[in-house]
Amino acid sequence: MRLVLYTGKGGVGKTTTAAATAAWAAARGRRTLVLSADTAHSLGDVLGCRLDGEACQVGERLHALEVDARAEMARHWGSIREYLVTLFRHQGIEEVVAEELALLPGAEELAALLAVAEQARSDRWDLLVVDCAPTDSTLRLLSLPEVVRGALRVALRLERALAAVVTPLARAVVPVPLPGSQVFRDAERLLYQRLRAIHRLLVAPATHVRLVLTPERMVIEEARRAHTDLSLFQIRCDAVVINRLLPEAAAAEPYFRDWGRVQEERCAEVAELFAPLPMLRGPLREDEVMGVQALAAHGRELFGDRDPGGVLSRTRGLRFRHEGSAGRVSLSLPLPHAERGALEVAKLDGELVIRVGGKRRRLVLPRHLARLALEGARLESERLQVRFAPPEPGAG
Repeated sequence: MRLVLYTGKGGVGKTTTAAATAAWAAARGRRTLVLSADTAHSLGDVLGCRLDGEACQVGERLHALEVDARAEMARHWGSIREYLVTLFRHQGIEEVVAEELALLPGAEELAALLAVAEQARSDRWDLLVVDCAPTDSTLRLLSLPEVVRGALRVALRLERALAAVVTPLARAVVPVPLPGSQVFRDAERLLYQRLRAIHRLLVAPATHVRLVLTPERMVIEEARRAHTDLSLFQIRCDAVVINRLLPEAAAAEPYFRDWGRVQEERCAEVAELFAPLPMLRGPLREDEVMGVQALAAHGRELFGDRDPGGVLSRTRGLRFRHEGSAGRVSLSLPLPHAERGALEVAKLDGELVIRVGGKRRRLVLPRHLARLALEGARLESERLQVRFAPPEPGAG
C-alpha cells in the first residue's frame, strides 16, 4: 500500500492539497483514504462533510476520517491511562481534570501514528493520504518512533524488574496507588512493539512526505529545515508543492506585475534548492476549493500527467559500503540543506549520534560496525559521509 504524508507551515494549503491528491487519485481508480492527523481538523470542512474517527465514504472510491485522539487512546492506552487517572484522583484532582491530565505530552501524536498504522495494515486501500499537522508537530510525530523506542527498550525492562520486587513491599507503606505488572505490559506493547512497527512503515520505500509551501521567504526556509530533519530520520520526500501562485493572466496586469515577478524568482529558487524533487504548482483560486469534485479538478491541474499516488521521485537513503581490504566501512546518509557548522557526529557504544541544528538522531549501528572506531565525517554533495575503521591495536 502507498502512504503519502503532507506537511508544511500553517496556512500554506496542505489540507486542501492532501484532499485534492486523494480526490484525484480516487477519480483515477485508486481506492483512497484521506486521513487528518492534525488536532485542529479542517479536512471535513474542505470536503464539505462531517467526519469522525471512522472511515466515511465521501465519494466514489474515496473515504475520509479525522483521528479522534481521545477515542484512539481509550482503545490503546489501556491500563496505563486507568492507572494515571487513579493516581491523579488520589491526589485530590477532580475526575474530569484527571482525565485531561492522563493525556500525557505526545499522546495525541501517538494516537495519530496508531491510526495511520492501523489503516495502513488494512487491505481496503490502495493509497493512504495523511494531512499532517504544521511542520514542527509533524517532525515530532514522524521522529517519535525512532526517539522513543531506544529509551524504552532499557527503561521499561528495568522498571518492570524493579516493580516485581519493590511494589509488593511498597504497597504497604506508600500512600499512593502503584502500577501493577499489567501497566508495564501495556506500556511495552504500546510504546515499544507498536512503535517499532510504525518506524518500519515510515521508512518503507512506499512511504513519502510531500512538503507544501508558498512563495514566501520564511515558509521556504522552514521547508528547507524540515527537509533536512526528515532526511536525518530516513523519511523520504518525493515532491514539493508550491501553492497560491498568480495565474499568468493576473501576473501580466500592472498591479500584480511585481508580485508575479517575485513569485517566479521564488519558484526558481525552490526548484534549485529542492532539486531533484519535482515542484508542483498550485494556482491561486478565486475562492476556496471545497467539495470532492472541485478538489479532484484542483488535483488534476496540480499533478498534470503525473500519478498523484505514484512515487514522483526517488532519492538514495542510508547506504553502507566496504572500502578496500583494510576493514574500513563508510556510511552515507542524505542531509539536504545541512550546514557544516551546525553538524555534530559522535559514536557512543553501538550508536552513531548525529546532531543537525536542534535535531538529534541516535542511529543503532549494525553489529560489525559497532566494533569499529569512528575515523571521520564530512558533508559532501548534501550527504553525510561517515568513515569507520578497525580500532588501533591496544586501543580502548
